[in-house]
Formats: sequence, C-alpha cells, structure tokens
Amino acid sequence: MTPEIVMLAVGLLFLAGLALDAVGHLVHVPRVTLLILLGVLVGPPGLNWLPIDIESAHEVLAPTALTMVAFLMGGSLDRGTLAARGRAILVLSLAVVAGTALVVGLGLWALGTPLAAALLLAGIATATAPAATLDVIRESGAQTSPFGKLLIGIVAIDDAWGLLAFSLLLTLAAMLGGDGDTAALAHAGYEVGGAVVLGLVLGLPAAALTGRVKPGEPTLIEALGLVLVIAGLALWLEVSFLIAGMTTGALVTNLARHHDRPFHEIERIEWPFLLLFFVMAGASLDVSALVAAGGTGVAYMILRVLGRLAGGALGGPLAGMRPARGARTAAALLPQAGVAVGMALVAAERFPQAGEVVLAVTIAATVVFEVIGPPLTQWALAKENRPDG
Repeated sequence: MTPEIVMLAVGLLFLAGLALDAVGHLVHVPRVTLLILLGVLVGPPGLNWLPIDIESAHEVLAPTALTMVAFLMGGSLDRGTLAARGRAILVLSLAVVAGTALVVGLGLWALGTPLAAALLLAGIATATAPAATLDVIRESGAQTSPFGKLLIGIVAIDDAWGLLAFSLLLTLAAMLGGDGDTAALAHAGYEVGGAVVLGLVLGLPAAALTGRVKPGEPTLIEALGLVLVIAGLALWLEVSFLIAGMTTGALVTNLARHHDRPFHEIERIEWPFLLLFFVMAGASLDVSALVAAGGTGVAYMILRVLGRLAGGALGGPLAGMRPARGARTAAALLPQAGVAVGMALVAAERFPQAGEVVLAVTIAATVVFEVIGPPLTQWALAKENRPDG
C-alpha cells in the first residue's frame, strides 16, 4: 500500500462524508447510518475498494474517536445538568439496562435458547453505541435541549451499568455451569473502577492546568494531547477508555472555572475521526452473520427492542416523567456497536460451546441496530421537540 493511495482514499472518504451529510439532511436519514452503509459498500462486505488495513486502522481510530465522544459526554455532566436531571439520568439508565437484560434473557430462554447463551446475550444487549447516539443528537441541534441533555447523560453512564450487568450474567452463567470462578466480576470492577481512578488522576491536573496557554479555553494541542493520553493509558492499563474519558471530561467542566469553553477544540476536530470510525465500522461488519444468526438473531433483536421500551416505560414514572416519554427515551438508545462485539468476544472465549451463536447474533444485531438505531434516535428527538411531544 503506497502513501499516495492511502492519502487519496482518506481524501475521497472525507469528501464522500461531506456529500452524505448533505444527502442525510435532504432525506432525513442520520449521517451515521449513511456512513456505515458507505463502509459496507466500499469495504470487504461490498466492493472491497478500501486500500487501508481495516483491522489495524480500527484499532487506533476506535479508541481515539470514542474517547473524544466520552470526553464530550462527560463535559455535559455539569453541576446544572446533574442538579436538574441527575435523578432521571440515574433511574432511567438503570431501568433500561435492567429491563433489557430481563426481557432478552428470559425471552430467549423461553424460546429454547440454551441458558448460558441466553444469559450472555442478555448481558450483551445492554450495551449501546455512544458515538452514534451523540452524533445524531448534535446533528439534530438538540445537545442543549432538555431531552438532548438527558440522553447524553444516560449514554454517558449507560455502558458502565452494561459492563457490570454483563459481568454479573457472565459469572452467573459460569456458576450454573459448575464453574464458581468470579474472575469476570472482579475484572469488570477493575475495568470500571480503574477507569474512574485514571479519570481522576488525569482530570484533576487537567482542570487546573489546561486553558492557561490561551486564556479561556484549551488549545488544540492541549485538547488532542489529553484525549490521546487518556486513550493510550486506558488501553495500556486495560480499563475502559469510555469511562476514563467521561470522568476526565466531567472533572474538567466542573472544576476548571477559568475555562469559558473547555471542549471547543475537541468539538472542532472530532468529526474527521468519527467519519473514518463510522466508515471503518461499516467496512468491518460481517453481513453474512445476518444469515448465520438465524431465528435466534431475529428473536434477540425483537426482544432487545421490547426490553428497552419496557425498561423506559417502567422507569419513566420513577424518574418523574410519563411512561410514553420514558419509552421514547429508551427508543433513542437502540444503536449498538463495538462495545457489544467486545463483550461477545469475551463470552465466546469463556464459553466456546455457546460462542458461535453468541458471536453470530451479536454481529448481526450490530449491523441492524447501527442502521436502524440512529433514525429512531432522530425520531425521538424530533418528537420531543414538537409542542405536543
């Protein structure tokens, strides 16, 4: 692969992404969905025109882009948002995760799926796609609206609950299979707790030191340097870069009183990274898994939708809102991507007998939810912005 070919490919992808952004506004389809479909078309699942090593590129692009997203989501958790919506964020995020896990797990087991596979898929179903959800919110211009802030807050902590739920169900599946090892639960505690500690270690000095070179906001070098340090250390320590990025962002926005716009530079540079991330995500998807998943895959997808809607509807009144609005909030949280695939790989390693089914179902669901999830997020945002919403 020659440098000029790589530069040409990246340049064409940037221009194609710009064109798809305009098309998305015309046909009212989120650009995330269009970019993923573009990746499917030009990548190995389709025409296989990409000259870039998909796996190697994705290993760098995914943590970088997602840490930026997490940093920005953490920045949305300022004192005002937490005071006004903290209860709703906490209650709804827990309700959606619990509802999803229960409906998927019990539903698949009732339909004849082996108990171990049902439990593993129930845990995987709780994961979301923060990058896709946040991009739709920002594309819709709703990031400052009450509903947009609520969604960002839920997505910010949703994967932490999902990771813990998956680890609990992974441990339960092992115990029911005669293996009392709780290593998965301990690892989840380390991955979440270690990420929070890393966020504290980086966030406290970042809040005090950034924004001093150019008074009022961090420079581009400061912002990008901080994100790359978060992502690199999180990968090295094997903790969640999403939670580390979110924690750092929350600390900076709440403690750095000398910042006027602490996340301005990240917002300016994140889109090229996200554009390539979404295209590479589409290019890396195995569309043949849709066939391999079979009836179990269809059941999983239907049950995941029902579980999230039920969790949102039941959690809505506890969060101080109508059940319909709670369900609509849950509908906006349907996108699912890399975190779920990572969980499936862990499950397949621990349970080889169920691994083939779990991987096929998860990859198939990722294809579907990354295509249909963003439009549903867009619909929920539009519905909330209507006077009768």
